[in-house]
Amino acid sequence: MKNALSLASALPVDAADALLVGRVWVEGTGPVLVLATPEGVFDLSTVAATSSQLLELPGAAKAVRAAAPSLPRLAGTAEVLANSAADARKPGLPWLLAPCDLQALKAAGVTFVASMLERVIEEQARGDASKAEAVRKAVVGVIGDNLSSIKPGSPEADRLKEVLIAQGVWSQYLEVGIGPDAEIFTKSQPLSAVGTGAEVGIHPHSHWNNPEPEVVLAVNSRGETVGAALGNDVNLRDFEGRSALLLGKAKDNNASCAIGPFIRLFDEKFNIEHVRRSDLNMTVSGPEGFEMKGGSSLSKISRDPLDLVAQAIGANHQYPDGFMLFLGTMFAPTQDRHGPGQGFTHVVGDVVTVATPQLGSLVNRVTTSDKAAPWTFGISALMKSLAKRGLV
Repeated sequence: MKNALSLASALPVDAADALLVGRVWVEGTGPVLVLATPEGVFDLSTVAATSSQLLELPGAAKAVRAAAPSLPRLAGTAEVLANSAADARKPGLPWLLAPCDLQALKAAGVTFVASMLERVIEEQARGDASKAEAVRKAVVGVIGDNLSSIKPGSPEADRLKEVLIAQGVWSQYLEVGIGPDAEIFTKSQPLSAVGTGAEVGIHPHSHWNNPEPEVVLAVNSRGETVGAALGNDVNLRDFEGRSALLLGKAKDNNASCAIGPFIRLFDEKFNIEHVRRSDLNMTVSGPEGFEMKGGSSLSKISRDPLDLVAQAIGANHQYPDGFMLFLGTMFAPTQDRHGPGQGFTHVVGDVVTVATPQLGSLVNRVTTSDKAAPWTFGISALMKSLAKRGLV
C-alpha cells in the first residue's frame, strides 16, 4: 500500500494550484489542521483550530491563501504520505487523518440508477449473494435498466411508480431513487472517519460487501458547499439486503468510513461544476491476485449535488459544526470472485484505491472492523488536545 501513497498518485494533477486542507497526527500534540502542497504540509492552527472552524470562515479559501506564506512547515508531503500507510508508520513523523473533525458524517443513497437497481436486487435476494444474479435478471426484465431519463419527484416518476406498484415490484429503494425525497442518512460519527493509508473495516459476520467510491462534499453550518474530498462508503450488502432497518449496522462500523486524502477548497480553480463532471476510478487489488476495476461518473447522478445538500440541511435540520456529505455511487460490483454467480465481496487484505484527477486518490487496505485500529479519540479528547495547545 505504501507504493500507492506517492505524491504523483495521491495529489491532484494540478496540485500546485489546489488548496488542499487536511489533518495530520503529530506525536505528543495530537491532530493538527494543515495545508498541503507538493512541497510540504504546513500548520494551519493560526487560521483555525479545527477543520470545522476553518470551513465556517467567510471566504475560507482566501483566508488560507493569505496565510500560506507564513505558515510553519511540519514535514515534507512525500514523507507524510509514505508514513500514512498503517503498516509502515515511523515514530516521529506526522501521518494523515481524515480531513474532517467535528462535522457530521452524512451520506446520500440511491442517487444513481445502477446502484438503485442493485439495492432492489439486494432486497429481493434478502441479502443472499448466491441468489443475486437470478433476481437481477428478473428485476431488469420487469423495470428495465434505463431509468436515467426519469427525474426524481417528477410527474413521469409518479406515473412509473403507479405502473410498478400495479406489477408488484415497487421497492423502498425505488421510492428514494425516483421519488421526491432523497435518502440522507448518518454514515458515521464525528471524528470516526479514517484517512488515506488507514485500514477500513468490514463487519466480521458479513459475507457480501463492497466498497463505494464517492465524492464527499464539505458543507458548513450555513449550508454552503465549500470543498470536496474523496470517500469510500464501505457497505455490507447482506446486512442491508436482509432488512433496511439494518442500515445502521450495514454502514456504521469501526473504520467503515474513509475520507481523504484532503478537502480541496472551492476557489477560482475548482468548484461545484468540476464536481458535477467528476469521473471516479476505483481499483480493488486482492492478496490472491484478484483485481477489479470500476468507476462512477457524477454526470450520471439522478439528483444534483446541491439539491442533495439542500435536502440535508435547512429549516428542518441544522448542523452547527457543518457536515460532510457522501454523494452516492453508481458503482455496484457484480464481478464473480469466489465462483460463478457469487458476485463480488471483499477479503481481508484487499487494497482499495478511489481516484479522480482533481482530488487525487484515497487508498485503504481492508480488514475486519474488530481488527482495525479502535476509535478512541473522540470529541472530549479533541477538546483536551486543543486546550493544551491554547487553541480553545
